[in-house]
Amino acid sequence: MAKNGKHGRRWIALSIVLLLLVGLVGYVLWSRLLREQPLHYEAAMDQFKYGSIGTEKDGLRVPFWIWLVLPRIFPEYLPGPGGYVSLGFAWEEGHELPIGLTKKVIGQPMVGINCALCHTATVRKDKYTKPDIYPTAPAHQFDTQGYFRFLFACASDPRFNADNILGAIAPNYDMGFIDRLLYRYILIPQTRKGLLDFKKEMSWMDDRPDWGRGRIDPFNPAKFRYLGIPVDDTIGNADNMSVWNMRPKVENGYHYHWDGLLDGPLQEVVLSSALGDSVTPDTLPLDDLKRIQDFLMDAPVPPYPYTIDQQLASAGEVVFQANCADCHAIGGARTGSVIPIDEIGTDPHRMDSWTEASVAAYNSYADEYPWSFTHFQKNEGYNATLLDGIWLRGPYLHNGSVPTLTDMLEPPANRPSVFWRGYDVYDQEKVGFVSQGEDAERYGWKLDISVPGNSNSGHLYGTDLSAEDKQALVEYLKTL
Repeated sequence: MAKNGKHGRRWIALSIVLLLLVGLVGYVLWSRLLREQPLHYEAAMDQFKYGSIGTEKDGLRVPFWIWLVLPRIFPEYLPGPGGYVSLGFAWEEGHELPIGLTKKVIGQPMVGINCALCHTATVRKDKYTKPDIYPTAPAHQFDTQGYFRFLFACASDPRFNADNILGAIAPNYDMGFIDRLLYRYILIPQTRKGLLDFKKEMSWMDDRPDWGRGRIDPFNPAKFRYLGIPVDDTIGNADNMSVWNMRPKVENGYHYHWDGLLDGPLQEVVLSSALGDSVTPDTLPLDDLKRIQDFLMDAPVPPYPYTIDQQLASAGEVVFQANCADCHAIGGARTGSVIPIDEIGTDPHRMDSWTEASVAAYNSYADEYPWSFTHFQKNEGYNATLLDGIWLRGPYLHNGSVPTLTDMLEPPANRPSVFWRGYDVYDQEKVGFVSQGEDAERYGWKLDISVPGNSNSGHLYGTDLSAEDKQALVEYLKTL
């Protein structure tokens, strides 16, 4: 009896020790792989630039230390020297990540994307000056598709393995024994698999024209990845848009997006955009997204930073009121509404990519969640937008097929048929970005209007003005 009791006490003690060990291992794994730490910035602008919208949990998430060393291991998959900068990121001095990327701890520091990735511009007065950075502006210089494809190419390369990646990390960071084990056996294989899965889900991109710098296909990813719409042959390539000064758009009930596919609450724009960035509906950070939404309501329109001929601009205001205000000024009869495609005459591909099936799928998508989509619609035309900050929104038209405002006032036959997008030196004379010449070709991306989705046709308004009126109008547009 005493002997059996002694054995029983040993088994109890051993069981307790095993339970403690299991608990300790479980806690270490939870704390090093799953424990989520809040990411909050006091300033709303910083929250927009670096805050999380939830992408660190899925899709393109990459552990920070892996993300850091990929350009060193795989420089051949980038468009040029300079690491990630070669893709056109806007990078503030003193920050370890560029604007538009977040670093949030979910067990380990994870890198995700946010709204600022496609909505932050860089501008230089000339090629010798450092860029000025404009958050909430269209990221005309950034190659979103190029960033995706860089990550896909890295993950597809057999050198994406624990030995190479840990060897590249070691000179920068001593992560300790436990983390090295986690990286070797869990995080590196898991990251590779996640990127390859995402690559497969985005493989439809390879069957249609490239987006190019400053452009994305904003809704085909949503259609094919989570709305369950069968992959079609549509081309949705469109210019990144400005997201500043949303209040007048909201208060006047204007349509959103290039084809006006939403005219309801701004929340639907913000939530659907986060989903399009690969956030899952179960992990949408509603409070963080509401803060971004509130910030965008009154985000300031950047003033034109160079000299304006005020006398000429005053003459141009008269031309604007007579020829443009009806569609592009607050209070205009058609501002914020959809202009029929038969009238506007611009490239129809972006409009055609959004289908009735997409509308039905989106409007029923969130039925089981506390938020909902109810205002998606299908239109046969393009939205007449406000021209606030139009100086910084080039290239122009919904597909960015016209480089400058001066070119916009020319008939399509006289607009450039080939130019280079993404070079951030400003063209003060024609009002847009420098799009021709050796440097534009070296740093930009070639847009050819003969490629499907790139037509520069349509929007003939103002093309019949006199040369003097056109010059005055362009000068006035600088002031908006």
